[in-house]
Formats: sequence, C-alpha cells, structure tokens
Amino acid sequence: MASSLAAIIGGIGGALALIGTVILLTWLCMLQCRKFSNKNSDTASSDPSAVVESKRGGTSSSATPLAAGQHSARQFGMEELEQATRNFNESNLIGCGNFGLVYKGLLSDGTVVAIKRRRGAPKQEFIDEVAYLSRIWNRTLVTLLGYCQENGYQMLVFEYVPNGSVCNHLYDTGEDSRTKLEFKQRLSIAIGAAKGLCHLHSLCPPALHNNFKTANVLVDENFIAKVADAGVSKLLEKIGNANPSSSNFNVFKDPEVEQVGVFSKTSDVYSFGVFLMELITGREATDKEAFGSNERVLQWVQMLLSSKNLVDRRLSGSFTAEGMRDLIMLMLNCMRFPGKERPQMENVVLELDRIHEQEIRLTTVTGESTTTVTLGSQLFTW
Repeated sequence: MASSLAAIIGGIGGALALIGTVILLTWLCMLQCRKFSNKNSDTASSDPSAVVESKRGGTSSSATPLAAGQHSARQFGMEELEQATRNFNESNLIGCGNFGLVYKGLLSDGTVVAIKRRRGAPKQEFIDEVAYLSRIWNRTLVTLLGYCQENGYQMLVFEYVPNGSVCNHLYDTGEDSRTKLEFKQRLSIAIGAAKGLCHLHSLCPPALHNNFKTANVLVDENFIAKVADAGVSKLLEKIGNANPSSSNFNVFKDPEVEQVGVFSKTSDVYSFGVFLMELITGREATDKEAFGSNERVLQWVQMLLSSKNLVDRRLSGSFTAEGMRDLIMLMLNCMRFPGKERPQMENVVLELDRIHEQEIRLTTVTGESTTTVTLGSQLFTW
C-alpha cells in the first residue's frame, strides 16, 4: 500500500492538470478569503532578539505607552559582557543576524543570555529606540534584558532560547534529519509565532516586526515558539546602519513594499505566509520570483502538488487531508495580492487554533496514520 503522503499528494494530474487546478485553487482562495473579508488589516540560527529599555527620558517618536507591566532594560558594562562570553570567544559564537554576531554568555548571577554585537559609535537614537522597543513584552516574544554602548560597539542582550531557530529543526537537507517535527508540532510552532505577531499588531500604535522569517522564530526546550528580532530592523534604519544585504534578496519580504514603499501589518502577514510554506514543505523558500502575484503563487503550489513535492515527506502519516488542505489555504490567503485582502493576524491565530484542534480530534479517533487521508486531489475538492 502506498504511504499516506504519496496517497495525499498523488492524485493531481490528468484531468486536474495545470489550468483546472489553478482555477480550482483560485476559487477556493476567494471562498476562504470571505471568512476574513470583514476583518482585514488596513494598513535566531540561534538569533534571539526582542527588546528592553535603558534610560528613562529617551523616547522614540512613536513611543506611546504600549502595555502594562513594562520591563525596563539594564545598561550592561563592556567588562561584564566580556567576562560572560570569555572575551567574545569564538566558541561562544552561536549565530549571526541583522544586528551582527550572536554570542552565548553566562552572567555572574547565573543567567544565560544571547548577546548581539556590532561595531558602532554610541548614539542617542540607539538608546531612544531601545527604550521604545523595551515597552513591548509578551511571553511569545524573546525578551530583551539590556544593552551596551562602549569601546566602539553596540550590543543588545536577550534571554537565551536553548533550542535556537526553527530553521535548525525544519529544513529537509535530503539526509536523515535528526529532528522530525510532526504536523501538530509544526502547527503549535505556527500558533506561537502567530500570537507573537498578533501581540505586536495589537499594540497602540501597532508595532511591526519588519523582518519576520523562520530564522527569527526560536523554540525552547519544549519547542514552545517565541518571535525574535521584533523591531530590530527598524532600529538599524533609525541609527542609519541597516544591513543592505538584508533587503537585496529576501523571499519573506512582501513584494508590495517594494512597489509602494510602505511597510504595514499586511507585510508581516505576507512574511508569515512564507513561514507557513516552509513549515509545509520542510524546505527553505528561495524562489522570490515565484511569489510576486496570486497567479505565480498558485502556479508554484500546483506545480509542487503535481510533482508530489509540496508536503514534507517526513510528515507522512502524521496529518489529515482536512488539516493539510486548510493550512495550505491559510498560507495562500496570507500571501494574497493586494495585501488588503490578507487576514489580520488575530484571525490567523484563530484559524490555526481551529486546524490544530481539528487535527487533535481527528487523529485521536483514527490514529496518526489515519485512513481518512486518501487522494491528493481531495485536498482541493468542491
């Protein structure tokens, strides 16, 4: 008997060739979007990051109080951070992100931290933006503990998230991967990340991530997800040190941003759609040109469905047709054009919760290798 995965994605072809499938997917996208139509938005690698405050008094131009129970950042001294990292020894290096190299450190009080370091002269704008970002705190966001500006370096000190980036556990290299994230586990990670973005967007004024991607979704020892790097790209822009390479090729970047020059909540939603794509495929998304319009995205999905190469082979037997179909539809909705047709993150959270609960219910009844998963063509039926 063919495996569950082959059975699920093997039925497309023949009569459901390119034109038919694209039309069908388009219809389903339109149908699914109606569920969100009244709720649309208007507008680390072990790369841990989040945000915390230094001095009171410095405020960002948009530094309206954001949340109760605000955390304040600590100003670290260079000597303390050097001791924590053994003088930034290469053996303590755990990653590299937008802000610079990331080191694991052990503070004198026993706290394990992740320290991002980059060259840069002290700037008041740096303190102002960190003060603003420090007022954003949530358990779904990586917490910033403090900062340092000394000896020609700027540093941000974050909580350490032990299991690092989802990238480390997700990408299928073609070899026997040590980590096998089951479908429900991937849904849980997606829910945690979605809640992180949802919290940012719910603030007044809304906070935008500006650089959401799989590398910025970290997981702890229990694979609970936290969103890292929220606002760090904006911080770099404000101090005039944005990394040019980060904008040249970024498959997570909403193509509409390049067209209109404005980053909005819907841009974060688009990036989250690409993140869902990576959770589904188990592979790093690299073909930016494939995602510039509804037609291109649909054709890309149809091509992989037809070649039985869309769903990560390691997920075989761990999901239902209904759950996978609904997740693919949510992914497509998050990547829709124009951006105003994309769902708000709060609705994305609700839909992910629904899919997750449905998977638990169905697999509890039928077992993990459920016989209800049959033909690939049934992922998209009327």
